[in-house]
Amino acid sequence: MRKLTTYLLAGSIAAATIGTATVMRTNTAQAQAMKAQKEKHPMIHAAINSLQKARAELNAASHDFGGHRVDAIKAIDEAIKQLKLADAYDAK
Repeated sequence: MRKLTTYLLAGSIAAATIGTATVMRTNTAQAQAMKAQKEKHPMIHAAINSLQKARAELNAASHDFGGHRVDAIKAIDEAIKQLKLADAYDAK
């Protein structure tokens, strides 16, 4: 009887954990969907995120590529600036 109780308890904990994870995934997916609906220009935000990731990759690079890495980072910063200005302009 003790083993059965232990198995039932373990099964209940596992089921609760799986259920919680499913709810969390669903809530995250719903939150992302709602955020995308609220954003007027999700593609602009996606582009900004991609550029920020590219900047992080370039900053972490161990080679300077003859100065082109620095120029690329400056161009990325300018592109992010322009995208943010475009998004803010539409908010007016």
